[in-house]
Amino acid sequence: MLVIPAIDLKDGQCVRLKQGRMDDATSYGDDPVAMAARWVETGARRLHLVDLNGAFAGQPVNGEAVTAIARAYPDLPIQIGGGIRSAHTIEHYLAAGVSYVIIGTQAVKQPAFVSEMCRLFAGHVIVGLDARDGYVATDGWAEVSTLKATDLAKRFADDGVSSIVYTDIARDGMMQGVNIEATVELAREGGLPVIASGGVTDLDDIRGLARVADQGILGAITGRAIYEGSLDVTEAQRLCDELGDTSSGRN
Repeated sequence: MLVIPAIDLKDGQCVRLKQGRMDDATSYGDDPVAMAARWVETGARRLHLVDLNGAFAGQPVNGEAVTAIARAYPDLPIQIGGGIRSAHTIEHYLAAGVSYVIIGTQAVKQPAFVSEMCRLFAGHVIVGLDARDGYVATDGWAEVSTLKATDLAKRFADDGVSSIVYTDIARDGMMQGVNIEATVELAREGGLPVIASGGVTDLDDIRGLARVADQGILGAITGRAIYEGSLDVTEAQRLCDELGDTSSGRN
């Protein structure tokens, strides 16, 4: 299981939000490339980038910062979400060196768009499902739909989607622990690998997810915890590797 540091971009700053509220942001620096370097040096094997302005604007706003990070680390898998609602945007990011694009709002509003993008950019599409009480939210979490996350994941299982990034909005940025039960349920019922997001606070959360990784948990995105020091990326990844070796009988 991968421990994936998050770099959320707002007005050129590296920030973290609480429950997706743009007016409740904490800034952790104004140099996204330097922040990426910080996590790469800890041994991160993938980065999770979010264009927060883009999520609300419906198109990339912090694209230059994303491109700069991808070019600085051409061998590092990078996934980007926020404002990805056209083939042109996806093509631009992939050409810049980004490995995966995360389709969120469009996946809910126009599911056929996901199918088409998977056909055009096979192996590079992730669907982001952000949920409150199990129901999917869109438009930077400003709107909550009547669709269940598990039902929507099932719809994309045969489209060629690489994985699902699942965020429990109620826990995001709140340092209250990850929702392991809901994450595992989505992996089981949706039939796609799931990357957990929202509420990852400390090694106990990582341990809990790593122990059920064989049920379809690909990774865990962590933001505020690593910025505020309650979780160490190197230590967390080492724990995942150790538990993975144990479960596979190699240890």
